[in-house]
Amino acid sequence: MSTATHVSLLVLLLAASLHTRCLADLYGNPSPPSPPPGSAVSGKTFFPCGMGTKCGGANGMAFACPQQCPDIKPSNPKQKGCSVDCSSQKCEAVCKGMGANCNGRGAGCQDPRFIGGDGVMFYFHGKKNEHFSLVSDYGLQVNARFIGRRPTGRSRDNTWIQGLGLMFGSNSFTLEANKVAQWDDQVDQLRFTYNGIPLSIPPVHLSAWTAPDELLAVERTANCNRVTVVLPGLVEMLVNVVPVTKEDDRIHKYQIPSDDCFAHLEVQFKFSHLSEDVEGVLGQTYRPGFQSPVKRGVPMPVMGGEDKFKTSSLVSADCKRCIFATDASAANPLELDPSMTVDCTSKTSNGRGIACHR
Repeated sequence: MSTATHVSLLVLLLAASLHTRCLADLYGNPSPPSPPPGSAVSGKTFFPCGMGTKCGGANGMAFACPQQCPDIKPSNPKQKGCSVDCSSQKCEAVCKGMGANCNGRGAGCQDPRFIGGDGVMFYFHGKKNEHFSLVSDYGLQVNARFIGRRPTGRSRDNTWIQGLGLMFGSNSFTLEANKVAQWDDQVDQLRFTYNGIPLSIPPVHLSAWTAPDELLAVERTANCNRVTVVLPGLVEMLVNVVPVTKEDDRIHKYQIPSDDCFAHLEVQFKFSHLSEDVEGVLGQTYRPGFQSPVKRGVPMPVMGGEDKFKTSSLVSADCKRCIFATDASAANPLELDPSMTVDCTSKTSNGRGIACHR
């Protein structure tokens, strides 16, 4: 083999090995930031809220971003973005992190720890290698696949959310974390499908994919392992992929094996439409008058109901309490509290065993 051929082959092999890495070239240089959209230019006034929304009024309302976060979609994924909740009472632009906030309302993180729509924190353990409905409504179904292990001497599984499945109309979308032995922040571990067909979204900050009918949009908010999924008029999902760290393993005694770091999802939902009959582990907590059955003031308040919310797959609505229907026209809409983030921590608590106040 000639020297030139040998060099060419080496370059091709190196390129292939970097296919899933969040790098821009063969020399390991970080991906260059994507240019922000025109509306993200520092100091520019923008109109994020449409007419008829609380913050849009009859003619729409202009907002100026704070100096601390002048861009709507910052080119640096570590920076906060400028955001306006168009259904809020204050109607102001604020700085917002681009990933899931595990102490925010609608969040599901860790050994699944949720913040309900009523502001109450609870755990839902489920069972490893099973699926459960997080939200079941007339026009939206959100399921989760749980992974986990049962340490020696324990009476239950430690579980984490490995995948999410959405059903809306006649469509479905899934988002999953790969099984990983050793975690590397520079390797993307997300995989996607739309209506059962695998999707490829380049691991570059602000790269995006939109469904052919424009009913669903997925955008990366970091080079690797962080995305925002939007179903206009229904829900926005902020999703991070993280491992169970050695420190987590030491503290909680999970007994994590050396060949699996249990990469899992942290997710935060922001709903823009739900019905009064909404069901699911998380969805039920948004119903008016919902009384949380979890015990207050205990280290780990647990929400039961595994038998009621268990589904057969990520994209099925066959649980006992599921109400999903492709036609949601008969649903009575629920007036949602616009506040998305609540304080679930204090100087002496990490949020366990307390109610989170709006």
